[in-house]
Parts: sequence; C-alpha cells; structure tokens
Amino acid sequence: MKHLLKLGDLGREEILTILNLADQLKYERKNGVFHPYLQGKKLGMIFQKSSTRTRVSFEAGMYELGGCALFLSNRDLQIGRGEPVEDTARVLSRYLDGLMIRTFAQQEVEDFARFGSIPVINGLTDYCHPCQVLADLMTIREVKGSFRGLKLCFVGDGNNMANSLLVGAVRMGMRFSIACPAGYEPDADLVAWGKENGDVTVTQDVGEAAEGADVLYTDVWASMGQEEEKARRVKAFAGYQINGTLMKAAKKDAMVLHCLPAHRGEEITADVFEAHAGEIFEEAENRLHAQKAVMCKLMK
Repeated sequence: MKHLLKLGDLGREEILTILNLADQLKYERKNGVFHPYLQGKKLGMIFQKSSTRTRVSFEAGMYELGGCALFLSNRDLQIGRGEPVEDTARVLSRYLDGLMIRTFAQQEVEDFARFGSIPVINGLTDYCHPCQVLADLMTIREVKGSFRGLKLCFVGDGNNMANSLLVGAVRMGMRFSIACPAGYEPDADLVAWGKENGDVTVTQDVGEAAEGADVLYTDVWASMGQEEEKARRVKAFAGYQINGTLMKAAKKDAMVLHCLPAHRGEEITADVFEAHAGEIFEEAENRLHAQKAVMCKLMK
C-alpha cells in the first residue's frame, strides 16, 4: 500500500488491517492513550473543494498522531495559476511526508501519485470517496459485529459515494443494491466489476432495493459543483428518499448512514435522520479514526 487513490486499490485483507488499526486508535483516544506514531511528520492538504469533515478530521488526526498538517487551498498554490501538477508534486515531495487531495478530477490525484515521491491520499474526487467508505465500513462493523450476510442499500445519485460503497460492499462480502433514477447510475465499469465479483443490483425501484436491507445509506441529490442542476435533480430524485415507509421495507434493526451534510426533507426525512443520529454521527467521528489508520499505514 503506497497510496490510497481509490478503494479498489485495496484488497479485503488490507481493508481489514486498516479497520483493525482504526479500532485500536479509537480505543486509545477514548482512554487517553497518547499515540504519537507520526511524530515530526508533515501532511500537506490540497483543497479544491471546500470541506468540514475532511479538513478537520485530517488536521486533528495529524495533531493527535504527533505530526502537523498544512492547509493548502487552490488560491494559495501556484497550481491554481497554471503550474503543472507534475511540478507541484515534485516540489511538495521535497517538503512533506504525505499529501491529501480533495478535488474534482480523479486523474489529478493519480497524477500527483505518479509524479511525486510521497504517499497520496484521495480525500474526495468526483469519481470516488475512499476515506468516507472506510469510516462507513468501520461503523457498520461496530454496529453489526461483522459484514457476513449483510445487505447494504444506497438510495439516490450514483455518484462518488455510490461508486466507493459498491466497491467496499463487494470487497467485504456484502450484498449491494442501489435505487436511482435512469441516467444517474453508478460508473458502468464498476457495476460490471461488482456483478462479476459479488452480488450487485441496480434498479429504479426504491422498495426493491431496500427490501431486507441491513444498512440504508443516502447522500445529497446535488453534490458540490452540481448546484446549477439542483432544480432538475430535485424533480428527478422525487421519491428517492429514506423515510418511514422505506424503513419498513428494510429489516427492523436496519441502520441508517449518511456521509453528510444532510438536506432533511430531500434525500432523508428529519424524523428518520434524528432516529438514527447516533449511527450517523458515530460514522462522522470514524472519519478521524479511519484516516489516522490510513496515515499511519502510509507514512510510518
């Protein structure tokens, strides 16, 4: 494991190793055990998309591991004024021990890893969100005890979250279903891979997707960069909502997850969100622990 560019780069055992370390780090933190495993290490954080959870969890995580994190916005770097990725990557590799990037194009993350000489972590692209799904898997295992026999259902846009959740579910042996309108399906190559290597269902029928689900998951209908599509998306996604009716199709003890921020009344109703707020905010906290585990594996 040299980088974390997309979840598909990791095998099942590598994911389990990260989750096990994340559990350890969470336990140590809650019990006041200081763990400066990255003492003196420096993480650069390039943000071309704004963030709450990604920035705070990585920055706080590096501090707790004994290192430091440098926030680098697109406005602060010469790359924002046309410097090639390959030059920026090679320069930053001389200063830093690791690099986290939250941006639009997956190719940009891949190029930083190609031209730099330090570990690169994908903090989010339009294609995938591996750090979030590692936190999701950590939360599912905490609540359900294992992944064996579980069904994970995603309701909404076949976006970066859906792409990474599909991979995570297949890697860990869970069944995966997604309900989305026509034209909003996950990446076609990932769907084909998932059907070949696991149990993956893509449907426009929300009830069918949620039937017997152990985990229901959703995300906003319009992600960052899609604000101009909001009105069209609201119309397209009408009915693709986690609500009390849909909860009845899932198992009685089904958990609900959301990568946040949540738009109550759109992709999820306020009552369902609050009923499962404990799970959702544990999921948000687990971003910290899962990412600390990733940084330890890559930078130590």
